[in-house]
Amino acid sequence: MVSGLIFFLRFHHLPARLYYNLHILNNEMYKFIITKILALQAKPAPATGIGLFRLFYGLVTLQEIIFLLYFNHLIFDPIPYIDAEFPMIPFFLCLWGIIAGFIVVGYRYQFAVICNYIFWIVFVNFTTMQRDFDGGFDSFMTGAGFFLLFMPGDRAFSLDTLRYKLSTPFTHYQSYAKPTVTRLAYYLPVLICLGFLYFDSAVHKLFAEHWRNGLGSWLPSTQPYYVSAIDMSVLLNNELLQKTIGYTVLVFQFTFLFFFSNRRLRSVYLIVGLGLHLGITLSLNIYPFGLGMLIFYVLLVPFSWWRAIGTMLSARQPALTVFFDKQCPLCNRTVLILNHFDLFNCIDFKNAQDHAAHYPAMSALSPETLLLDLYALDSSNRVYSGVDTYIQILKKMCYLYPVGLALSFPGIYTLAVTKYRAIADSRIRIPCSTECLVSPKLVNNNLYHQVFECFAIQKPKAFSRKLAKILIALLVLQLNSTIHYGLVYRLHIPTSNNPISASIAEASNALIMVSLTFFGITPHALYLHDHFAGYDRILAITYTDQNGKEEWLPFVNEQGRLVAPNWGRVHSMWANIAVTPTINNTRLQKFIMKVTAFWGHKTGLNLDKTVFHIKLKRIDAPSYWVHDQLHKNLSAPWTTIGTVKWNDNLISFDLPENINSL
Repeated sequence: MVSGLIFFLRFHHLPARLYYNLHILNNEMYKFIITKILALQAKPAPATGIGLFRLFYGLVTLQEIIFLLYFNHLIFDPIPYIDAEFPMIPFFLCLWGIIAGFIVVGYRYQFAVICNYIFWIVFVNFTTMQRDFDGGFDSFMTGAGFFLLFMPGDRAFSLDTLRYKLSTPFTHYQSYAKPTVTRLAYYLPVLICLGFLYFDSAVHKLFAEHWRNGLGSWLPSTQPYYVSAIDMSVLLNNELLQKTIGYTVLVFQFTFLFFFSNRRLRSVYLIVGLGLHLGITLSLNIYPFGLGMLIFYVLLVPFSWWRAIGTMLSARQPALTVFFDKQCPLCNRTVLILNHFDLFNCIDFKNAQDHAAHYPAMSALSPETLLLDLYALDSSNRVYSGVDTYIQILKKMCYLYPVGLALSFPGIYTLAVTKYRAIADSRIRIPCSTECLVSPKLVNNNLYHQVFECFAIQKPKAFSRKLAKILIALLVLQLNSTIHYGLVYRLHIPTSNNPISASIAEASNALIMVSLTFFGITPHALYLHDHFAGYDRILAITYTDQNGKEEWLPFVNEQGRLVAPNWGRVHSMWANIAVTPTINNTRLQKFIMKVTAFWGHKTGLNLDKTVFHIKLKRIDAPSYWVHDQLHKNLSAPWTTIGTVKWNDNLISFDLPENINSL
């Protein structure tokens, strides 16, 4: 920001003293960023939050891929089920789904996040998702995907960690220290993906009358197209509560960037942010947006909370002690695998050779017998062996209790005993003299390790300078977007009066395109006055079946709500592009064609024998509070304004030439 001001002042030959002061300020800011980076890089933090962030990001991505597969023909076909222009789309979506699954379980992490990042860029920018089906959260999912490239997402709750441990199977699981990461891995994504987004959004909100009136969260929640199936009217009808929420959101978004890292305020921003986005998820039908934002708050949980939660969830005393043969590679690998999934530390694994004799219940067994099977001892001194040991392990892990119970069923148990015996009697034992001395070896070549644990440790000052420059570059990209669309556009400052300002505006647009495509930095002018001003009519589609009965297409219901599963990016297509304050007939007809073809096929209608009716309802979107506005909009009457018919895969419209005048 300061660098941009310096360039501006130099270009316009403004007072040298002012230029000098800003130059000093720029240097001081640069030094402050470097100092902060060095301090955060030196402070360790639990890897728990990073692992959960990766897991939840993968789940949100996976649900969106399933959504895209379900609406594949609506989104990607020029004419759903009639003209399929991209027949390979489902195949690539399935590939993407596999990659998202890898991210969820933390398998081949670096490969998976690189592929996922490429998939987001390609699908968002090179298909109709970008033009007609903007999901509203694609930008920050792309941004989060970019940061995952450099985050240690495989340090916790991942199969990669298990793979690393299995590379040295004779190393006891307790030899591995709890994984830690640098605090930069937490702060950087929150700073860029949340802090920049909130501040940009708050700047835009200041130009919206309903936000200035404290009704920013109230107005969308009174519009039939935007509300979920949950009736929030009890809350919406409390004016004081709604205005409190509205002004709290403004203060929250303006201050988040500057104070979220404060130790005393971090939990406050966490709780308010969780409430804000949980409210969006539950009350509006843009649930992917709410879920996508919620996953970032895993990174905002205070580090002491993770330690406290870990202590609270861990068993105070092991519920089961398992004895294994320390000279058996298969037994050692089995122990590492079972311990990896023992999330609550309910099982204690000990090698039979060194520890079995210390337990009276186990001392009755001969050393040779102990090495034939996997034995277990519970808190009541009951001894288990073989498949019974596995059943007890699964049950004592709590969350795998149903699996252990299923394994004990007749038939399944007999089959498991037969299989277990075949494996146990043919396993190979290796003398412990050399293999047992292998030290833990975690091979880690991901970008986080190379940048933050190699380069940063070897050359901390060089690392901090380079990272500071990258952060300033990202800040400039965000300021370009905020100033261009948040100030110049909102204040109606002309940019075409002279060639210089026109060139700057064109360059700014090009820069925004780059920042949006690769980093998810874009204007966040969501649900403002230019969206709702004049939004006084909505449309729905019904059809007359072969029996002459009129039915509602499973798209917009009789209240005017978009019914499940037509939410997320399908909602955006209809409520933000097809039906707007100023309806464009060409766009509207395009999407009527898509919706009738898609849902006509989904509901088994014969398109050539079905007449579709276009209905219109008058609603209100006031910038001031109105009691029970939601129910007033939901109960408003419908009027049929036209019909749509299909004939031999061709569609014809009988609609008014100017719907805006109705």
